Amino acid sequence: MQKDHWETVYRTKPTDQVSWFQRRADTSIRLIEATGMGHAAPIIDVGSGASHLVDNLWGEGFRQLHVLDISAAALKTTQQRLGKGIADAIQWQVGDVLTHELPKQHFLIWHDRAVFHFLTQPTQQQQYIEQVRHALQPGGYVIIATFAEDGPERCSGLPVQRYSVELLAATFGSDFELVHAERETHRTPQGNEQKFIYCVLRAI
Repeated sequence: MQKDHWETVYRTKPTDQVSWFQRRADTSIRLIEATGMGHAAPIIDVGSGASHLVDNLWGEGFRQLHVLDISAAALKTTQQRLGKGIADAIQWQVGDVLTHELPKQHFLIWHDRAVFHFLTQPTQQQQYIEQVRHALQPGGYVIIATFAEDGPERCSGLPVQRYSVELLAATFGSDFELVHAERETHRTPQGNEQKFIYCVLRAI
């Protein structure tokens, strides 16, 4: 991952003008709730940036929230938006998802919207999947969103790997069972459409 790139993005662009901005992460929230894990489930949002998902989940009653991003500037923005009282109750971690030390078999839900598709090399993809295997409890869920096959070829000036549902599930391999998939058309703040797929995988 490119720390300098993402620090620059979050220091120089308004967070509501980046292409991936969502005021409310409705699809992610619905899929998290559909796992049935409940409000006490430990959840990690990897590559969160300045996403409003953590705000949304807190508002829905989830309390064991962990947020990981390579950009300290992004996390500071979210903390300031939430205010000290709520921010102090959330676990914040600055680091690269490929190498950051995560607790073993701690999380019941691993959420990633638009990080995995930046990993264009097979070695990076496998590093990521090993991190998921390490950090997720058996029976826990991975909720992952990437650009679809007809989605953009680049984002924020960087190349991406586009996925079909079948390719994404195959990339994660036999340690994970595909339990749900759907498409979403995201409209950017500039009015452009981006095609995403969401997959829910269960760790076997």
